[in-house]
Amino acid sequence: VLVPRFNMATLITLIEPLRVANYLAPEPLYQWEILSPDGPEIPASNGLSITAQPLTDRNRRGEIVFALASWGAEDYANRDLAGWLRRQARDGARLCAVELGCYLLAKAGLLTGTPIATHWSWAPGFQERYPDIPLAEQLYTLDEPILSCAGGTAGVDMMLTLMAQRHGEGLAGEVADQMLYQPIRPPVAPQRRTLGQGTDQFAPILRQAIALIEANIAEPLMVPEIADRLGVSQRQLERQFHRGLGCSVVQFGTLVRLQHARVLLIATKLSVREIAT
Repeated sequence: VLVPRFNMATLITLIEPLRVANYLAPEPLYQWEILSPDGPEIPASNGLSITAQPLTDRNRRGEIVFALASWGAEDYANRDLAGWLRRQARDGARLCAVELGCYLLAKAGLLTGTPIATHWSWAPGFQERYPDIPLAEQLYTLDEPILSCAGGTAGVDMMLTLMAQRHGEGLAGEVADQMLYQPIRPPVAPQRRTLGQGTDQFAPILRQAIALIEANIAEPLMVPEIADRLGVSQRQLERQFHRGLGCSVVQFGTLVRLQHARVLLIATKLSVREIAT
């Protein structure tokens, strides 16, 4: 289910693994439809358009409805779509929020206390608007009642994982090989590898310190407090940051806060003064 200015690349990541699976299997395993409440031709954010069918009401038990939105989804409102999504959930369909599709499901009242994934660059804006909906900065989630996908290439990983669950890892691996896509990443894989994200290669103390800094962006912890919480000396802590990240604890904290502010400027309508505060 698409709304205007959706991400075409993300849509392709959801469809292509299914197409390749149908190509490799003795008989087709999957079928899909493109639906939208916004007319027969839906423009993507890259200027291309795709043909969509109108929303239809029928029993979708056993199906997955992927709600895909991107640019401008935070201001998109369509009561017909919200009502339609609620009916699909009641009729037994599995719903998946893709990229900024989290706004579509949040406005329909379908997001609960289960953490969902959305693109890291839009997560702070979503959290400002919906502070009670927990987010997980990972590629995708498969926890019911709502599945989620952060977008980008994560759609390929998600679809291959769902394929492995239904038809076995052998088929999923064949599809990945056909797409030249290896390895298949798990749901909890990090979205980013910069500014402390994707910290598997770091020492445990450094990972814990990064997590503390990122969890206290609005009210930064002082270096002595971070060291005290982790049970190490300030000198040890500074040494870990210089060795792993090439900067001091304070410099890293400033970079994290600046990046967070930049994301809020892009993804929300908050003023510079509000973001600085």
